[in-house]
Amino acid sequence: MTHELPAHLRPDIRGFGRAWWSGATHGKLLLPFCPACAVSSWPPRPHCPQCASATQWVEASGRGVVHTFTVIRQTAEPYFKSRVPYVVAMIELDEGPRIMSSVVRCDVDAVHVGMPVAVTFADVGGSLSLPLFAPAGTAA
Repeated sequence: MTHELPAHLRPDIRGFGRAWWSGATHGKLLLPFCPACAVSSWPPRPHCPQCASATQWVEASGRGVVHTFTVIRQTAEPYFKSRVPYVVAMIELDEGPRIMSSVVRCDVDAVHVGMPVAVTFADVGGSLSLPLFAPAGTAA
């Protein structure tokens, strides 16, 4: 089911980060990877933050753990009003980088630091999908 994301909430999918959004639309979690020092990084950038070599996009495992999180219980934004409460979390990916996303498909009170999660994708219309995370074993 598609939940159309309003224009004012849609991300800028131009520039170097375009591959991230394209990957998500095709059900793949991509990360910038430096072949010179074998490090994945975040946020997306064309050069490695450690050695300045050119990065390339590689598919990540899509697995990680909740590093930290907060439960959003109220909002003035109409798009999110019907979704409260919801969890916004920093996910520490198995590859190392931490990315911000939401934890879905579980009770907000069940989310905890160290919780194993796996990526899932939400179609938000207009050829855009968002990478979200669900408790490991429930992502599909």
